Amino acid sequence: MDAQGRGRADDIDPADQWVLNPNTGEYELRLPPSAPQSSVPGPRRSASRSGAAPRPGRSGGAKGQGGARGQGGAKGSGRANGPGAAEGSAGAEGATAPARGRTAAPGRDRRTAPSPEVPPQRRRRGAPEEPPPGRRGRRPAKKKRGAKKALVWTGGIMAFVLVAAGVGGYLYLRHLSDNIQSVSDDGASTGGFSKDKAINILVIGTDKRTGAGNDGYGDTGSSGHADTTILLHVSKDRSNATALSIPRDLITDIPDCPTEQEDGSTKTIPGESGVRFNLSLGQEGRTPSCTMRTVTKLTGIKPDNFMLADFNAVKTLTTAVGGVEVCLAKDINDPKSKLNLPKGRHVVQGENALAFVRTRYAVGFGGDLSRIGLQQQFLSALMRKLKSNDTLTSPTKMIKLAEAGTQALTVDSQLDSINKLQELGLELGKLDTKNLTFTTIPVIDNPAEKVKATVVLNDAAAPQVFDMIRNDVSFTEVKAQKKKEAAAVAARLKGSKADAADVRVQILNGGAKGGSASTTLLWLQNDEGVSKSENAGNAPAELAKTTLEYGPDQADQARRLADIMGLSGAALKPGKSVTNAQGLPTMTLTLGRDFKGAGIPLTSAAGKTPEGVQKSTADKVTCAK
Repeated sequence: MDAQGRGRADDIDPADQWVLNPNTGEYELRLPPSAPQSSVPGPRRSASRSGAAPRPGRSGGAKGQGGARGQGGAKGSGRANGPGAAEGSAGAEGATAPARGRTAAPGRDRRTAPSPEVPPQRRRRGAPEEPPPGRRGRRPAKKKRGAKKALVWTGGIMAFVLVAAGVGGYLYLRHLSDNIQSVSDDGASTGGFSKDKAINILVIGTDKRTGAGNDGYGDTGSSGHADTTILLHVSKDRSNATALSIPRDLITDIPDCPTEQEDGSTKTIPGESGVRFNLSLGQEGRTPSCTMRTVTKLTGIKPDNFMLADFNAVKTLTTAVGGVEVCLAKDINDPKSKLNLPKGRHVVQGENALAFVRTRYAVGFGGDLSRIGLQQQFLSALMRKLKSNDTLTSPTKMIKLAEAGTQALTVDSQLDSINKLQELGLELGKLDTKNLTFTTIPVIDNPAEKVKATVVLNDAAAPQVFDMIRNDVSFTEVKAQKKKEAAAVAARLKGSKADAADVRVQILNGGAKGGSASTTLLWLQNDEGVSKSENAGNAPAELAKTTLEYGPDQADQARRLADIMGLSGAALKPGKSVTNAQGLPTMTLTLGRDFKGAGIPLTSAAGKTPEGVQKSTADKVTCAK
């Protein structure tokens, strides 16, 4: 029963009835106390939904010691209005009868006790005691509620746009669980994100015309495409993230896709070569798992999870937060997207927000790449709004976000519970907007076309971008400490260098292509003059990155070998030397999975964004041109 049902509606907002339970850190429904009961005898309410009248002196449940029987079942402790006389569960007033053997005091205000699962509201520690009747106490000074606690309790809500809204399950988990739709990942993912590893989430926006009011958008009768696709990479230490946009018109290869059917069987949908990326979803019965496989084939990065959003996600999320601010550097009137706004800053929500992210012919060069810039600006603005205090501290907005997110998103089978979404949200909520970089896969116009409609990978820059993400390298500088660490690493390369003939090193294969240690040994000895080198076989364990470990008196040898092989300072690991078969001290070079081959430098992913790659961060406003 809510406040209106008790005759105490007044100006109570239902959202304000959700109260934080300090024991669990979650919002729970807490109803206000019942109105005082009259001492004048009169007809009683039924103690049960079936209409059966309560027995005299009893109200329903467990026996009290001289107290009333409460429908909640708790034993009484002696007085009719004490703990043992608690009224029953919400919706029944079974405790209004006088306790057995005792007459209720006339005019006594008898109220419903809180549910045993939800602790009653308590005076905060350090707050002044209530003044005695008849005396006016000093009103305690109001303290500002910082966003810090709200950020912890609602971490996922403010992390990343569509993902963020999906983790509002702190409010009422059971109801939201019914909203979640999931689709099998068909084995295309890593099996789900991990707290102790970097996270890769594939966010897919489809142009399928689902939901009310969307008849005027998308292709008539289409099953939808991968219209907007973003690979969100969150670093292992959660200090930075990269949102990599994948152009819908990028020419790529779609692999064969084993796909679960409605009857539980599996059908392999044949792949295609040299087609648009957006055909990886919807067409030929392809599901988001096929888009995941296409991304893995394209980038070498296997997503942990996916999230699929439709047009309604943009409309309902922006409405839930009261709109987001965007900026235009010129007037825009685009009949196709239905966006008509003068230049300057605007707050958009609902249909206007959808029109903004769909506009492409009125901005830039009028293509999909120009629209990606608009979408990145929009996502940055929405993220800032989600992290703002007026969103975090508003139960009403939080409820609307939770509803909108869970209804508009389809997730993979690894994320089909509120608890798992909440866990993901808490990880994403650790991000700072200034360290979230938006960028796009480097592409060039398709040289095979006279009329430029599609794009292909820029082979000079795209592989480096993929390497940076695979190797968990930030596109944005984070914190002064990171700069100090980078300076210390770079210093390892500074200093005198030994002659190549004096460099003594053993080579191990720690994840590189088979035979890499042998070919590197031959190259060092025959081409570079490092004659004191030897093949030591396979390393005890695989490494993601190539490393060179050396002792304190071998720094000059390490610098020479780093110079020959193109190793970065990060690859040099000061430690201790080992002894070779002849009993001589030697360095250890372990070839990791990043090793490209003998003579190919390994400094490409050392920390610099490739030249020409456009990027922006989520904390800044960029006006669309």
